[in-house]
Amino acid sequence: MTTRMLNVPFLRRIVALLRPGTLDRYLIAQVMPPFLVALSVVMIALILERLLVLFNLLAAGNNHIGIFIGLLAALLPHYLGLAIPAALCVAVFTVIRRMSQNEEIDAINSSGLSLLRITRPYIQLGVILGILSFLLYGFIQPHARYDFRSTFYIASHTGWAPRLQPRMFASPSSQLTIVADKVSQSGSDLENVFIRDLSEQQERDITARNGHIRIGLDGETVEIDLTHGVIVTDKGDGVPSLITFDHSTRYLTHASHVSPFRTRGEDERELTSPELVGRLIRHDPSISRPHMRSEVHFRMARSLTVPFIPLLAASLALMRKRQRNNAGLPLAFIIMVGFDHIIQFGHSMVATKKASLLLIWGPSLVFIVGCTLLLLYKSGTFQVLKVWRSRSSAQKALP
Repeated sequence: MTTRMLNVPFLRRIVALLRPGTLDRYLIAQVMPPFLVALSVVMIALILERLLVLFNLLAAGNNHIGIFIGLLAALLPHYLGLAIPAALCVAVFTVIRRMSQNEEIDAINSSGLSLLRITRPYIQLGVILGILSFLLYGFIQPHARYDFRSTFYIASHTGWAPRLQPRMFASPSSQLTIVADKVSQSGSDLENVFIRDLSEQQERDITARNGHIRIGLDGETVEIDLTHGVIVTDKGDGVPSLITFDHSTRYLTHASHVSPFRTRGEDERELTSPELVGRLIRHDPSISRPHMRSEVHFRMARSLTVPFIPLLAASLALMRKRQRNNAGLPLAFIIMVGFDHIIQFGHSMVATKKASLLLIWGPSLVFIVGCTLLLLYKSGTFQVLKVWRSRSSAQKALP
């Protein structure tokens, strides 16, 4: 059997090792539902706070819903990069904890398979998610970050966003004055409206029972819908004319011209990984070299640690016999959150020339080695090595 395995080409042995078996397919099938649920919950929790800011922007500037959807879509890659590690940890922890409580782990161990073998498909899943995270951090997030800033800039600088107050005059332009007795809906819905328009070398005095201010469909004008009102027009050459109406739409002002948003690449976080490496090689002075170098290593470190999250989750999920409660999941989150904050601190320190790259790679290596040693300890590998060494020593002691 050994000779036959040695005759198999190296690549075929690697493929055979990675090919999922029945146990692997079972474990992957068990982990996918909690992973998707955890990913959705974490994404929603992370986005909720930013949603309030986006809703305020939407209401403040009378922007249409397309602006809101564009901002939300640009945020998804950023929060997805934060949610993937957390969801992977929760999913693996949940499955291993349930299998430990149901004594499935013991049954699998009794068949000759160790905890390392049980965790193997989750490590492979972590490798796949690590590659996806590298693509996300290095290629998708830079474009999404620029798109968010560009869309936010346009939404913040486009249009006249009036903040009318009851019985206070507002002047959208030098030739237009508007006042209302009652104002609601953040200054958009008006009652008992009076407008004086001095454009076109004439005077128009408009009164209406109700009015509603909004951004026009073209996104470039501000309109007011008036109902049940009167228009008095005085051209200065005769008797003023009077017109009554049930509904009328007036243009208050055109949106001010907004200069185009800057081009992508003035911030190192808006550059893809190949662009960062290219600028580092060319010694591009437009962005600080320490900032670009720190960003490249920060992305790589975060991506390389993702495959080791299942090792941490599986180790902390194991329970002793008749043990009901286990603080494994809170401990896992404390470790992951603490690690993330440490490498972010190291990232900022390296970017400001106050530290070396060890502040990024040091904690990453500690995390990787710590997760590996913890799983080896939980799987009993150290005990096996200890027994093997004691037997070897006893055999050497024999005459």
